[in-house]
Amino acid sequence: MSKKDQNIPQPVLFDAEEMGRITPGDIWEEKNKPVTCLGVVFPNDDARREYFREELRKKLPELRQIEGFPIGKDEDIIRLSDPPYYTACPNPWLNDFIAQWEKEKAELEAEGKRKADFEVKEPYASDVSEGKNNPIYMAHAYHTKCPHPAIMRYILHYTQPGDIVFDGFAGTGMTGVAANLCGSKLEVDALKQKGAKVGVRHSICSDLSPIATLIAASYTLPFDAKEFEYKANAILNQVEAELGWMYETEINGIKTKVNYTIWSDVFICPSCGKEIVLWKESVDLNNNNIKEKFPCPHCGYECSKKNMEKSWETSYDPIIHEPTKTIKKIPVANNVSTPIRGDFKLSTKDFDLLKQVEDVRNDNYIGPIPDGDESHRNYSIGFYHVHQLFTRRNHLYLSRVKELTNGDAFLNAWFTSVIQNASKMYKFRLDRKGGIVSGTLFTPSLDIEQNPYRLLKGKIRDFISTNYSTRGNTVVSLLSATNLETIVEDSIDYIFIDPPFGANIMYSELNSMWEGWLKVSTNNQTEAIVNEFQHKTLFEYQQLMNRSLREFYRILKPGKWLTMEFSNTSASVWNSIQNALQGVGFVVANVAALDKKQGSFKAVTTTTAVKQDLVITCYKPSKELVNIVTQKGSEESTVWDFIQEHLEHLTIHIEKGNKTTTVIERSPKILYDRLISYYVQHGLPVPIDALKFQKGLSDNFIERDGMFFTATQAAEYEEKRKNTDGFAPMGIIVSDEANGIEWLKNLLRDEPKTYQQIQPEWMQAINGVRKGDILPELKEVLEDNFIEMPDGRWRLQNVQDDADKETMRTKKLLKIFRIYAEQAQKPKAKIKDARVEALRAGFKQCYVDKDFQTIVTVGNKIPQNLLTEDEVLLQFYDIAQSKL
Repeated sequence: MSKKDQNIPQPVLFDAEEMGRITPGDIWEEKNKPVTCLGVVFPNDDARREYFREELRKKLPELRQIEGFPIGKDEDIIRLSDPPYYTACPNPWLNDFIAQWEKEKAELEAEGKRKADFEVKEPYASDVSEGKNNPIYMAHAYHTKCPHPAIMRYILHYTQPGDIVFDGFAGTGMTGVAANLCGSKLEVDALKQKGAKVGVRHSICSDLSPIATLIAASYTLPFDAKEFEYKANAILNQVEAELGWMYETEINGIKTKVNYTIWSDVFICPSCGKEIVLWKESVDLNNNNIKEKFPCPHCGYECSKKNMEKSWETSYDPIIHEPTKTIKKIPVANNVSTPIRGDFKLSTKDFDLLKQVEDVRNDNYIGPIPDGDESHRNYSIGFYHVHQLFTRRNHLYLSRVKELTNGDAFLNAWFTSVIQNASKMYKFRLDRKGGIVSGTLFTPSLDIEQNPYRLLKGKIRDFISTNYSTRGNTVVSLLSATNLETIVEDSIDYIFIDPPFGANIMYSELNSMWEGWLKVSTNNQTEAIVNEFQHKTLFEYQQLMNRSLREFYRILKPGKWLTMEFSNTSASVWNSIQNALQGVGFVVANVAALDKKQGSFKAVTTTTAVKQDLVITCYKPSKELVNIVTQKGSEESTVWDFIQEHLEHLTIHIEKGNKTTTVIERSPKILYDRLISYYVQHGLPVPIDALKFQKGLSDNFIERDGMFFTATQAAEYEEKRKNTDGFAPMGIIVSDEANGIEWLKNLLRDEPKTYQQIQPEWMQAINGVRKGDILPELKEVLEDNFIEMPDGRWRLQNVQDDADKETMRTKKLLKIFRIYAEQAQKPKAKIKDARVEALRAGFKQCYVDKDFQTIVTVGNKIPQNLLTEDEVLLQFYDIAQSKL
């Protein structure tokens, strides 16, 4: 049979029975050992897998009713799964694993490896290095990943051996890897973390995406590297024998293999209308340069990509059985290693070979590119189906490899790891390092068609490098975070999440490139993103996040911690996340910024400081506190119960550059903000005003350097402060009135200053004031919040000063708010500029008066960035909306 008439062979390479005949003896002996899973003994792991696949098949009709169930046929879902450890659908065995792990805790306690009364009193506040150059991190690409060494530090701080960790936006399973590797003394010692206790933590990794959960499974499930290497090489050798001819060429009469082929878009000259091959005119290899402008080879007109239209062609697509119109691309060079390394123009034989490839039958329809922000960039060039993102021969080769990987999670992950780099998205660069444009489905005008054999061969080594001895303590589930009904409440010891943030990344659209090959794709109904095509605004995003966080709150044990990495520079998204956390019952204990250049976490001073990635740490209050506040919410005594428990969850001492610095969460302003948030979000009246709160703090707790502590904490703080070179207040920029007041308090803490001394520093500190926010003049801020001495210097208020000053300031702010409220009543009126402190005071008073309509009316008329970017305003507005 000639290559021209060749069809792709259909029989599979091997099944479980055949593996017994063809694998080396040591691999087969290992596979034939008895295994125990959830209390049941099986003769070998294949028997375990087949038993639970049949059980999963029985449960699928019921599981399909669960929100977020993926799009796919039963057999494809079952084939992709490795139950009960990994299911490409909601995992029905999660509670069975939780029950088993809880029993194991008693055994660990008896062995002295964990404590029955283990309690974490303060958030993790040390610097954390990212450490991305790691085989596990690099083996399979994904849009976002938090390096597992960074997560390990949090897990080691918040848990002890045997604890159960959960990640509801698990992505590629780095939390599972981190939990497993806490059992490796070598890995834990490398972190040099004081007090870290070596011991595996169990984990549940859950995500809405089939490709994400597949990758997570490949990183966390028990992995037989020898068997994987044997199978992968066997598949690759067979496919190469069948289809390797498609990548053959001749150089100087010597047959050799193509490493990659460079393809170029063809454009139309705007002057003469003739075709221009971009590669020929713009790429100057001799001078290592890609020219932005160049003369048309036909008429001399100055051309660039900006003033040219792309050339189009119509051809019959045998996969979808209809003609298609797409942009015209042509191959311009083959790169080879032998007999001479370099790029060579395609010969007539090369073009004949590509025509032979066109005649090889392949019916593998991968799927459509889903409608969305990213897909529309490809619609504009005629690409509506995933297979169109691949050249004909790469699609053929990859289809055959995929046919032979079915039913093995590790082989499927190995296969999908090359999909992006084997596509038309792989960009030509002069340094030949290539790469795709991360977070997009962008297809460049100059792309590289890589030989899949070379990609897959290299990935065998990469996947073998991901092996580690403490695998097998993670369970993976494909589940929407909005509905975790397969997990019982109060069962999780710690939660680490890195959720999607607003419109940052269109996950389900981007994942279609992988998931189409798997025949199981994301059900994006509950995908928490901002996306015009899914009709999801910031409001829908916040609703989905609120539902997800409510589920996390339900399954987390009281008194335990949740850590969230936040990767969005939008203050409105940031505040919606904070409100969602606090709205479901969590109490925020620490906010830190991830400095990616330095790879460290640093404390931040304001809720709108979102120029860097943030890490939010919060806790679920104890049952005792919840009961007290619920039963006696209107009594002032509950305030001090709340503050007592909250202070016990805050960092005691932070050292920077051998100096003690501010723990911002211990400042009176932030403590009062947390108190208001907790009461308001639970629909309770705030039983105390700011003045009484300030006095009560001084009466009930110990003040040091402008921060408040319990008596025990104050003693620890003083001891640690003695070992540093003094106190250095945290730098605060004046971005709004509230920050300006805190800035002035820091400035005047050590000694009073005159207006003339303050004013130059004040002007330098003003930065990033939001559009629409009125920042009062310095003189007004001083008069409203500080005391002028007879000699003209300004000082901090004391308890005796507070009453009159606070009362006068509140009256003044409420007077301003009443003007805003009156203006908001006018049908066509818009409030272009507003003083945020007046809005805060007014919203709070309206909440006390139960005048929710005024909050919503004013909120709808002020600049929306003021509302969405201010945590306090947004909190009152959301509550008021829910009451109407």
